[in-house]
Amino acid sequence: MVAVAVASGASAATYSVTSNLVGQSFLNAFSWQAIADPTNGRVNYVSEATAQADGLVSVWGNQVVLRADSTTTLSPSGPGRNSFRLESNAQYTTHVAVFDIAHMPQGCGTWPAVGADWPNEGEVDIVEGVNDQSPNQSTLHTSAGCTMPSTRTMTGTSEGTDCDVYDNNNSGCGVLNNDSKSYGPVFNGAGGGWYAIERTSSFIKIFFWERGSTSVPSDVQYPGASVDTDNWGTPNAYFPDTDCDFPSHFGPHNIIINLTFCGDWAGNSAVYGASGCPSTCDDYVNNNPSAFTNAYFEFNSLDIYQ
Repeated sequence: MVAVAVASGASAATYSVTSNLVGQSFLNAFSWQAIADPTNGRVNYVSEATAQADGLVSVWGNQVVLRADSTTTLSPSGPGRNSFRLESNAQYTTHVAVFDIAHMPQGCGTWPAVGADWPNEGEVDIVEGVNDQSPNQSTLHTSAGCTMPSTRTMTGTSEGTDCDVYDNNNSGCGVLNNDSKSYGPVFNGAGGGWYAIERTSSFIKIFFWERGSTSVPSDVQYPGASVDTDNWGTPNAYFPDTDCDFPSHFGPHNIIINLTFCGDWAGNSAVYGASGCPSTCDDYVNNNPSAFTNAYFEFNSLDIYQ
């Protein structure tokens, strides 16, 4: 859940770099949230100290790896699977954020996300999906009175236009990516890719480029002093303020990076069953620790522009 926009001093769609986060500086920009899961998952969010002790976080040069436990069989009456939930120390309104992701968590029962707070300050899910089901879905969740046009200029497919968290079981106004390699095992098999968000006072755009694509903008592939989003082409997801007053629905956002299991979406019996995953979600997560060997994020960088 991430937010991005055009900051003061920026002209047109040009933004200047304010943070280039790699390796340890990436981790230093976040705090660990050892809290109860807001989505009721079969997860136990741990502290940084526990993650370090259990090998759930590592830095290799510029790369950061965040993973879930993959060795422990869980008691049905005990805590969920150890995992991570990170919140950025800084908050953002108008900005651009570019995430270079080499690998995202995969496995039945997994529900990884990159996004921002909700519902009173609005939530923007940039990267989100469940149970290895591609493609990626980018979604807004807001307070009442925010809807999206049914037709807009984007490459993705609208999955709903009502963004209110209290309508439609909080499904929000999502957009499915048009690239099958945007999520899960196929994303990882392609070497990952880049996700970017641009947030202004009048729109939110989300972009995706798979690794190896000839359409990756040079200022995305080779981060520098600035980016010009006018050169990025048509966004995958476009959320305009046509029928949504942004100042009253979106406040300053912290970037959230987390991995939960099962819960309200991935563990929904119809959703889990339709994915072709075995058993029930909770039982599978409890009894198959080795199934989560690949349940990890690997970030090459996070660049913020304002």
